Amino acid sequence: MSTNTLEKDLLTVGPSKRVESKDKRLINCNTVDVNQLMPLKYHWAWEHYLNGCANHWMPTEVPMSKDIDLWKSNRLSDDERRVIMRNLGFFSTAESLVANNIVLAIYRHVTNPEARQYLLRQAFEEAIHTHTFHYIVESLALDEREIFNMYNEVNSIHGKDAFEMELTEALIADDFSTDNTEGAQKFLENLIGYYIIMEGIFFYSGFAMILSFHRQNKLTGIGEQFQYILRDETIHLNFGIDLINGIKEENPELWTAQFQQKITDKIKQAVELEIAYAEDCLPRGILGLSAPMFRDYVQHIADRRLERIGLKAEYGSRNPFPWMSETIDLGKEKNFFETRVNEYQSAATLTW
Repeated sequence: MSTNTLEKDLLTVGPSKRVESKDKRLINCNTVDVNQLMPLKYHWAWEHYLNGCANHWMPTEVPMSKDIDLWKSNRLSDDERRVIMRNLGFFSTAESLVANNIVLAIYRHVTNPEARQYLLRQAFEEAIHTHTFHYIVESLALDEREIFNMYNEVNSIHGKDAFEMELTEALIADDFSTDNTEGAQKFLENLIGYYIIMEGIFFYSGFAMILSFHRQNKLTGIGEQFQYILRDETIHLNFGIDLINGIKEENPELWTAQFQQKITDKIKQAVELEIAYAEDCLPRGILGLSAPMFRDYVQHIADRRLERIGLKAEYGSRNPFPWMSETIDLGKEKNFFETRVNEYQSAATLTW
C-alpha cells in the first residue's frame, strides 16, 4: 500500500460528521472514514468474519503418523502418488497467490471497514493453508523444492497460476484506480477471478481428488486438513459472492452486457484450464476417478458459480461426485462430510 493510500485511509471526515451506515460503500466511498467500523452496514461481512474466527485451526493439530506410514509403504500406486504430488504442487503456491492478491490488490481498494475486517481474517487463513502444505511436505519428507516450484515447471499448474497473476498485476500498477468505469470493472474482474474462479473452481477438483483418498481411509491426516481448508474456502467463496453482488448492486453501470460476456468467457477459459489440470493429474483412473469425470464436474460447478453472480449457466453437466454435493451447496457451512469434524469449533475444543 502506498503512503498516500495509507494517509487517505487515516483521514477523518471532520469532527461534526456523524457516520451513518447508509453512507458506506464497498468501493469508492468518499464520505465515511474507512476506519469507522460502527455502525455496521454489511452484516454479511461481519458474519463471515465471525464464522472464520469460529473455525480457527492449525495444521500441526492433525496427526500425520498414519499418512507417513502409508507414504513410506508400497501400498500406494505411482498414479496415486502423482495425484497427491500434483495437488500439493498446485495448492502450495495458489494459496499464497490469493493472500498476495488480498494484501496487495483487493484491500487497498475496498473502502468498507467490515469488509476489510474479513479480508484481514482471510489473509491469515491463506497463510495457515500455506503452512498446511509445508507441514504435509515436511511430514512426508518430500522434496520441498520440487513441490513449491511446480508452478514454474508443470504446465497445467503454471497455466492456472499465470491466469490469476495477470489479474493481480493490473491492480497493483501505480496508476490503477477504481474511480472510473474501466478501473472499477477491472477490480470486479479481479474479484471474480479469485473468488469465483480460483477458490470456486480451481480448488474444487483438488478437493474431490484428495477427499477421495480420505473416503477410502487413505491419507486421513491430509484429508482432515483438506476438510478444514474446504470449510475456510466455503466461507471465502460466500464472502466473495456477497462482495461481488454488493458492488454490482451499488454500481449497476458496471454490469453491462459486454462485461457480462467477458466474465462468462473468462470462466469458460478457466474451465478448460482446470480440465487440463485434471487430465494431467489423472492420466489413468484411480480410486474410481477418471479425467473425463472431471470435465463434467468442473462444468457442473462452473454453472453453479455463474448462477450465483447472476449469469446464465453454460454447460448443464451432471455432477459425477454426488458425495461432494454438500460442498457445492454454498448455503451450507456445517456438516460437509460424515466425519467427526462436523461443527465449527475453536482450536481449544478440537477433538481428533
